[in-house]
Amino acid sequence: MSQPNPGPSSLNVNVNAAQNYSRSRPSSPTTPLYQTSPKPRGEDYVYFARRPQDNFTSDAVARATAAKLKLESYYKVAVDTAIERNARRGELEQKLSQPLSNEAKEREVRKYNKLESQHLRLKRTKIRLTDFRTVKVIGKGAFGEVRLVQKLDTGKVYAMKTLQKAEMLKRDQLAHVRAERDVLAESTSPWVVQLYYSFQDVAYLYLIMEFLPGGDLMTMLMKYDIFSEDVSRFYMAECILAIEAVHKLGYIHRDIKPDNILIDIKGHLKLSDFGLSTGLHKTSEGDVYKRLLEQEKQRDPARNSVQVDAINLTMNREQIATWKANRRKLAYSTVGTPDYIAPEVFFLNGYGKECDWWSLGAIMFECLVGYAPFCSELPGDTYKKIIDWPNFLFFPDEVHLSYEAEHLIRSMMTWADSRLTVEGIKGHPFFFGADWDSLRYIDPPFVPALQSITDTSYFPTDDLGNLPDQLETTQSLGSEQDLAFIGFTFKRFP
Repeated sequence: MSQPNPGPSSLNVNVNAAQNYSRSRPSSPTTPLYQTSPKPRGEDYVYFARRPQDNFTSDAVARATAAKLKLESYYKVAVDTAIERNARRGELEQKLSQPLSNEAKEREVRKYNKLESQHLRLKRTKIRLTDFRTVKVIGKGAFGEVRLVQKLDTGKVYAMKTLQKAEMLKRDQLAHVRAERDVLAESTSPWVVQLYYSFQDVAYLYLIMEFLPGGDLMTMLMKYDIFSEDVSRFYMAECILAIEAVHKLGYIHRDIKPDNILIDIKGHLKLSDFGLSTGLHKTSEGDVYKRLLEQEKQRDPARNSVQVDAINLTMNREQIATWKANRRKLAYSTVGTPDYIAPEVFFLNGYGKECDWWSLGAIMFECLVGYAPFCSELPGDTYKKIIDWPNFLFFPDEVHLSYEAEHLIRSMMTWADSRLTVEGIKGHPFFFGADWDSLRYIDPPFVPALQSITDTSYFPTDDLGNLPDQLETTQSLGSEQDLAFIGFTFKRFP
């Protein structure tokens, strides 16, 4: 049955109702509630501006935004999972297209189904802090800790990094935490510490990574003082491949230093702490060191504890010993150590991946000489030396270095536009004869001697004191603040 057309009287009623409705609502001087079209469709046609947010409280808008973000994150993960599943299915179909026997094809199908079942089971499993028991605290920073933990159901040992959410937001560290999580999740390189799980609760972020029982390169340097050129050549070559792997992922490490170069169970190196220093300080921001420099200007020059030799432009042996004694404490602080940071990072004019090669040059200097090239008792003094590096980069006469070693260090520790690229470094005469494709299969100069899978003897745990097995109670975040950590969860499927 056709509907009757409204007559003039009904149109007048609708217009009057609309006008009464508009007078009952608050209007905006810039955005009227309704307006007449420039090209009216009819004398009585009314346009309404859609502003539904005016009818909701701020709490409702916040909840709607939270729901939107969570839905977007959920479907992004679902789509990524489907893409990965289709890729695995494609690999199976490619295998089955090979000239195989029926028995071999059935075996491949059974293997595929079993792995997919395990994958779905892992995806449904929620990882919690209660799934792990703390064995020992092996590292501590300004905003969190690193603990050796054991998973209760499998008995496997991991390194668990914990970060306080409230401190991450307070110190503007969110971007750096996400960068670390992303590069660890994306990487499958043998030169990068592997991430197995990441999860969170109301107060903490958790990164469950592989445990590398050999400690770090800094501990080795403090123990052995200096390395021979052969030993340094091996470790520098492995560092080059590790840094190159990070660059290929599209990241700049920005904090290459001995503390972040770990030694695995076989004695080979892996990089850790991406985008963050040991103290979780944002190293890309030179303002911290500029503030230290301003503080130094206000000090009494007569009380300056760092006396630079006017001839050698370096510290004396007693001061070097003091620097080494304080080195670990500085690594745990919120400021961190600037000893290995490239000068362009402090200038805040932008920088690229070449800043990592400067850091490697500084580490190579320390391996061969026994101390960092610009080491000082105070970070502000180190900062001053780095920005004026042409007048402070000095090779002491008492340490004999080959021409190739010194030339390589100088080729990395120079201005960014003159610095060697990875191809130039790998082709340098110092690495003549290096088999870059087989480094992880060569016997390293040091292999950790372990008593058990939970042996932490290569970590300076005595410097940490007696720390409780349980995490300290800390501030929890509100629901709106917690939205910043959506999408942090990760599970690695082998």
